[in-house]
Order: sequence, then C-alpha cells, then structure tokens
Amino acid sequence: MIHTANLTHSVSRKAGGLHESVRRLVQSLASLGVGVRVLTVEDEFTDVDLGAWDPVRVDVFPATWPNSFGYSPGFLKALNEEHPDLTHTHGIWTYPSIATAAYCTRQRVPYMISPHGMLDPWAVHHHRWKKVLAYALYESNHVRGARCIRALCESEARSIRQMKLRNPVAVIPNGIDLPESTGGNGVNGSAPWSDGLEHGKKVMLFLGRIHRKKGLTNLLKAWAAHRKEKRSDEWVLAIAGWDQDGYEADLKRLCGDLEIPWTDLKRTENSASATFSETAPVFFLGPQFQKTKAACYRNCDAFVLPSFSEGLPMAVLEAWAYGKPVVMTPECNLPEGFAASAAVRIDTSVESITEGLREIRSLPDEALREIGERGRKLVEERFTWPKIALQIKTTYEWMLGATEKPGWFFDE
Repeated sequence: MIHTANLTHSVSRKAGGLHESVRRLVQSLASLGVGVRVLTVEDEFTDVDLGAWDPVRVDVFPATWPNSFGYSPGFLKALNEEHPDLTHTHGIWTYPSIATAAYCTRQRVPYMISPHGMLDPWAVHHHRWKKVLAYALYESNHVRGARCIRALCESEARSIRQMKLRNPVAVIPNGIDLPESTGGNGVNGSAPWSDGLEHGKKVMLFLGRIHRKKGLTNLLKAWAAHRKEKRSDEWVLAIAGWDQDGYEADLKRLCGDLEIPWTDLKRTENSASATFSETAPVFFLGPQFQKTKAACYRNCDAFVLPSFSEGLPMAVLEAWAYGKPVVMTPECNLPEGFAASAAVRIDTSVESITEGLREIRSLPDEALREIGERGRKLVEERFTWPKIALQIKTTYEWMLGATEKPGWFFDE
C-alpha cells in the first residue's frame, strides 16, 4: 500500500473549490486502497466541515499569525512521525509549501504539487508583489523540487511551462459526483429562491467564490444591458457563494449605479425565509452547501461563469452533472464543453457576456435541456471521481518507480 500525506491550507468551506476537490480526491484514493492522511490548519469553519472528510484521517493544527499564511509547527512534526512514501501539496503560496519542501528534501521523499490554477498568469499577477516575494523566499524551491506537478488542464500545463519549470507535468482534471436526480426546469419548490420567484421566470445561476477574478462586475453590466432587450424579464440572475474581501458589497453598489433592483435572499436550512422582492431581477443568496447547493443546481435553468482565471472550476462540472447548460469563458479551461456543444462560449467583456445571455435567452426549453444533457454525458465519460483517483494513484506509482510513465503527461 502507498502511504501519502496531503498538505492543504484549509479543509473547510473557506478553501472554496479546493474544499470539494481535495476532499473527494483523497476519499476516492482511500477507496482504491491508498493510505491517506491530511494535514491542515484550523479556521473558523473547520469544526463545521470536518465531518465531511470521513473516513479519511485529518490532522488539524492551530494556526499562528498570520492566519492567511497557515504556519504551524504541527506539519513537520506530523510528517516526521508519519514517514509517508510521498506527499501531495494542494495549493501553493502558504506554509504547507515550506513544510513539504523542507521535509521531502531532507528525507528524499518524492512529492506532487496540485497548484489548482495558482500558477496561471492572472493568479500570479493578482497581489503580484506579495507573490514575487513569496516565490523568491520559498515557493520557487518548493515547485522546482516536485517530482511531479499536476495540472488540471493543458492550459494550466502551459502556464507552468511559462514559469520556466521543467518538472514532469501530469494533466489530470478534477472530478465530480453524479447526482441521482438532476431535477428539471421549473421545479423551484426546494430552491433558495422559491419564496418569491414569479411564475414562469427562468433562473441564471452563478455559484462560487464571490471574487473579482470571477468576472461578476462585467456580468452585472451585461445584465443591465440585457434588461433593455425584449423578453429580458423572463430571466433573473441568482448570485450564490462565499464573499471574499467585501466584493459582494461592491457588486450591490454596482447594481445601484446600474439601476438594477436587487435583493438578499440568504437562507440556511434551519433559518426563516427572507422576504423576496418580486421586482428584483438580481438576488444574492449567500453561501450554499449540501442540500441547498444541490437545490440551486437542480432548479436553475442555466449556469454562468464569466471568469478571468480558473484552474478547472468545480462549479461548471457540478452544473453539467445536473444537466444544465453553461455560459463560460475559455479561461475556465474546459474546452471539452465547447467541443461537445455543452456550453456557450463568451469572453470576459461586457459585450460578449451580453451576447451569450442573448443566445441562451433565445433558446426554447427543449434546446436548453439538450445542451445540459450533453454536459451530463461529458461528465459521465471523463470527469467522475473513480476515474480521476485511478489516474492519480497510477501517477503516484510512477513517482515511486513502480510503473511506466502514464500517457497523460504534458510533453510540449
């Protein structure tokens, strides 16, 4: 059996898409007989979300200042006690990078890094001066020492090469769990917006971290332009997700500037329903998890992600898994969706997003369902967790010299 240690900055919802992708990867690896141990630091949501990682062992260490860096001496102590066959770092720019490089270099243990899009050009240039400093102090040593870097797509692999990194790069995407029921258009009774959605309205959903790189500013500007067109009142825009750095407040101010009525409809499974303004074409749902998250996908009519930068977005895979048509940018790094006619292609400009919204709005329900069904088929064929975990396990075996180099390495 291969014994692995997985280092990540957070195992809670605060990690955004990594919470889902890392959790399901290690659980799927464990089901294949890989020994898995996860090392992380505590944040304010760890206790709430930790149970979702069962049966994988997760060691949670207290973080010291600054919390965003995730320093804890517990990482090195646990690695020295565990003596893993290899380690796997999920995400970069934080203390797990230092712990991984220090331990693995000293003990001559191979390690894999999954940057999850954090080496893409947009991500590198965001807070650029901090990353230049971090790269010089520790991150360069970490990434250059990896036996293998895992890219989620070929675009990310090319970004890794642009960083002048010559490590072997394995292109292995994220996976998804297929829901038993995809629901259908018009089934809004269990959705977070069910208290006030006018009869006959269709819902365009954004679900993800409320962050500037997601392109939500231009999405709202496009929605304002879209509202001036014929039949625009048939659709509403639902924005669901975790606010980062107060960006949601900026979006609400922008709605005011654009004269778009908006409302909050933030509800959890155990809270009372909020009042919904029937005149609002945009509403904010706040974070959605488990049952309410599933209800968002099941009951929306289309999904939109006008992002400037992604590794490989779990939200798009989730939308396809529920059989929903997707509007997205090439920066989402899922060209398979365009090739399969499962997504409408836009760029990040207001004009292009407006055109994408216009295209979706013009389609009859049957055409929307057909696009979504093609997305569901694509996920079934290429993006389920058992298939992804087997690729990772085989790559681990190659790292340890037990098998030939697999065919999913990037050779360009």
